[in-house]
Amino acid sequence: MYAHIKKNPRFAELVNKRARLVWSMMGILSVFFYGFVLLVAFAPEFIATRLFEGSNLTWGIVLGFLQFVVFLALTLVYVRRANGELDALNAEIVTAAWREGQ
Repeated sequence: MYAHIKKNPRFAELVNKRARLVWSMMGILSVFFYGFVLLVAFAPEFIATRLFEGSNLTWGIVLGFLQFVVFLALTLVYVRRANGELDALNAEIVTAAWREGQ
């Protein structure tokens, strides 16, 4: 059955779509995560800056919280794409492989 799946051009499409999705999301995640770490390391005065006079909130707290929001959004995007488009394509490939294997 795997031989039928591997020969199917839709399988290559599935692998490419999933790889593009994963690598693009990893790029976004890396920019946010390592950007925050670099800000902490090289711009601590900015991270410690209060949002406004008299505030207890600093840019570091806001950016740290924003990371969780971005990571949650990326997770939701991945789950939606995986459960929708990628799972449908996967089911189509498996169905075709079963038909060819009989």
